[in-house]
Amino acid sequence: MRQTLCARCRPLAGLTRRQVIRPATQQQRRNESTISSDVSTDEQGEVTKKRKPNVIFSGIQPTGVPHLGNYLGALRQWRKLQDDAEPEDRLLFSVVDLHAITMPQDAKVLRLRRREMLAALLAIGLDPEKGSTIFFQSSVPQHTELMWILSCTASMGYLGRMTQWKSKIQMNNKAGDLEDAAMTNLKLGLFSYPVLQAADILVHRATHVPVGDDQRQHLEFARECATNFNHTFKNILVPPETMTTPSPRIMSLTHPDSKMSKSTPNHRSRIIITAPPNEIRSRIMSAVTDSHNGVTYDPEMRPGVANLLELLSQCNNAQESRPLAPDELARQLSGASLKDLKELVAEAVCIELRGVRDRHDEFLNRKGGKWLDEIEAEGAEVARRNAEETMRMVRDAVGLGPGARLI
Repeated sequence: MRQTLCARCRPLAGLTRRQVIRPATQQQRRNESTISSDVSTDEQGEVTKKRKPNVIFSGIQPTGVPHLGNYLGALRQWRKLQDDAEPEDRLLFSVVDLHAITMPQDAKVLRLRRREMLAALLAIGLDPEKGSTIFFQSSVPQHTELMWILSCTASMGYLGRMTQWKSKIQMNNKAGDLEDAAMTNLKLGLFSYPVLQAADILVHRATHVPVGDDQRQHLEFARECATNFNHTFKNILVPPETMTTPSPRIMSLTHPDSKMSKSTPNHRSRIIITAPPNEIRSRIMSAVTDSHNGVTYDPEMRPGVANLLELLSQCNNAQESRPLAPDELARQLSGASLKDLKELVAEAVCIELRGVRDRHDEFLNRKGGKWLDEIEAEGAEVARRNAEETMRMVRDAVGLGPGARLI
């Protein structure tokens, strides 16, 4: 017998228990403010225009547990954006697993790394209860649907000028045969992935995207894709704005003239954010510096010492009312030895990452691993609904949707 729901219960049909019992959170307040009008009245009765809500999107590849450079350069800024957001703002953070397969991946390893990255995002403080939507890119098929549509208006000439594609061509063109290098060694996904990156942003109608210097060209391409689509079909897609955030360049501990990276074979070149304190101290104390024992800030001549001062500056945020810049720290530490500097840096990094390891392990194992699946599923559902609103308009504009019905 089919049960009939009352009018009061009908809106709750299909929701999970977590969604039904969740109290009035920031996300709910955002939903309420979204449907309100664009004007309000102040205490004197004067009409004022409301601030338009921001929609912030960013993604990170599933490389497993992030390292300190990932955290200080991007993830900590994501948490700050979440904590500083207005109730009406929306924040979407994606583990972009489709981008990961532009390079060969072992399926079991990729599944593990996706979960490790998801647990890491939660461990550093991103929280669905504070309004952050966290999901796997592959869980939202609208990303790839919009990518194909954008591909039909994107310029191959523009894609061919992308810095990363040009660098890959040069790496694979040692014999001087450009055509063979491009056709044999390089894959279409590597060439066209900026279109997917644009779709990631545009499908959620993101107004702002936090990017570092190495991603500015990709955001310009996303704006180009939005402009091309709007000119060809209908003014639907939102050209996103760059959100400038402090993004320090954290260098390798063994080769301080190169960025900290997981692709470097020497594991002592980096610190993962779940490293235990004894490992953090060991790697900082063995970091490459130079033969001069004093502390000075000179990125050109003393890159190893400059990198340690940058780390100390970044990880001293909680201890200082105004964080000191690396050159200010160098002046303050005039007369100290490099050993003194390394001990200060090691302590500051341990304090900055305190608790991340325990939370990460606990999240991975909570409810036998099912808790992470639930968090991702809820985030993906929110992201799919958001993306589908855009895709309905896009399909209609292109001619793939029902459009206006003729009577």
